[in-house]
Amino acid sequence: MKKRDSIHVLLAAAALLLAMAACTKDELADGNRLPEGQYPLEIACITLGVEGGEAQPWGAPQTRVSEIADGTGSVFDAGDRFAVQIDGKEEVGTYTVQDDHTVKAETPLYWSDRNNHTVNAWYPATDGTIDLGNQSQSLAYLLSGTGTGKYPDPVTLNFTHALAKVRITPSDEAINKVQSLQLYTYTQCTYEKGKAGQGSQEGWIEMKKCEYTENGATTTCWEANVVPGYSISKLRANGIEVRDLSSAFTPEAGKFYNITLNYDKGYNLSADGRTYEVYNANGLLAWNKAVQGNLSLNCTLTDDIDLTGKEWTPIGDYNNRYTGTFDGGNHTITGLTINQYGSYVGMIGFLDSGGTVQNLTLENVNITGNVHIIYGGGDIVGSVVGDNHGTVTACTASGNVSGTFCIGGVVGWNHGTVTACYHASGNVSGTSHIGGVVGRNTSGTVTACYHATGNVSGTSNVGGVVGYNISSTLTACYWSGLPDNDNGGATKVDGTTVTWQNAVDAMNTALQSAGSEWRYELTGALPTLKKQ
Repeated sequence: MKKRDSIHVLLAAAALLLAMAACTKDELADGNRLPEGQYPLEIACITLGVEGGEAQPWGAPQTRVSEIADGTGSVFDAGDRFAVQIDGKEEVGTYTVQDDHTVKAETPLYWSDRNNHTVNAWYPATDGTIDLGNQSQSLAYLLSGTGTGKYPDPVTLNFTHALAKVRITPSDEAINKVQSLQLYTYTQCTYEKGKAGQGSQEGWIEMKKCEYTENGATTTCWEANVVPGYSISKLRANGIEVRDLSSAFTPEAGKFYNITLNYDKGYNLSADGRTYEVYNANGLLAWNKAVQGNLSLNCTLTDDIDLTGKEWTPIGDYNNRYTGTFDGGNHTITGLTINQYGSYVGMIGFLDSGGTVQNLTLENVNITGNVHIIYGGGDIVGSVVGDNHGTVTACTASGNVSGTFCIGGVVGWNHGTVTACYHASGNVSGTSHIGGVVGRNTSGTVTACYHATGNVSGTSNVGGVVGYNISSTLTACYWSGLPDNDNGGATKVDGTTVTWQNAVDAMNTALQSAGSEWRYELTGALPTLKKQ
């Protein structure tokens, strides 16, 4: 049984006639008994559908659907095999759908008398385990059927769905944002005589993209058939964007559930319209777009953000400087990737005086400033800020940062204040003025910062914490590994004369003196920050 292109909510009856020789009405043998093996059960037709059921909270009560050839329901396909049983007796007959939509008996059943009997049926014909994990090309089906009849009248079998159907319909605003959808539920279940057994292997199941037409309008949706009894509470879009449903639901066999997927803008806006409170990648990208036109807009993260595979435009340059506050809220942004020509490359390209970036962790960054053959560039590159004239506090980065001139693991060129920041791992590379934390420090202040692991490399002015330091202050800063020097006066942790515990003690003293609410603690191999 295969899912067609699209569906409408209806109760469908698809007539499938049994291709058999006509039965004769011979005299009964032995009173009410029929001669054994001479009067085969005739199936007049089969219907596929179920009674309507409540589908709240996603819509009004719905009639369960059937998938038929024109996309508005269901139909058995040639080669589909279903089993039949009379009155629960041991004998089981198997019937196969033919190309012309008739049915051929592989192992027919026979009437034994003229009394009324209950006829049960199920699809698939044999018991086993059904795989629900990938329904992107064809939906999974599990059906049970029943009918009543007596010799010589043909029997009508009414099949019902033993699974439940879930349809996700994106809103107009969301539709172009969705390439795939998944549900979290059982990915497998056992079945016997058309009834679903125990589900197993919880995980994401791929849904099938579909379309249906209603009132002349074509709507795109995604569907999957699921095991009853498992509480479904979340879905995932495009393989990475997990959404919690507004209300979890536990599907029942044979019922249809339609969920409208609204576009999740990913942020809330403060009452004054100046601060984006961001909780997912959509929200952060929305702020990124909005702030290009208003460089004073603030951003506060309320959850961890995954930017893997997303395109990021640095905020600000020499002529357009960011003056707002970016507060990471002690959350993590993963997968920030920037690969661009020009100068002022980083999450924040240019942070002006009065601007602030704080309480932020960047993981798995890949920041590259490229040189344009004609226009130059590739300089002033940092993971958090390219050029800093403001305040950068309690920011951590890991990953690779590269360019030409003024390249830093956290800040490319510092004219302001950098406090309690560190580059945890990854390589920092360029040509000149290359530092594990700050590439070039000019009339700036760097306090209690460190670079932990990864190579810092260049041809000149290379330092473990600061690559080039002039008319600036550097206090209680440390690094380990390569290079062997620091041009700002930072101390190398060699594990013997200077340990990370020594570094933690000195950095915390400096933070206390500076009135900072942050302190380092050494609970693992490297120091981590904790707010007091």
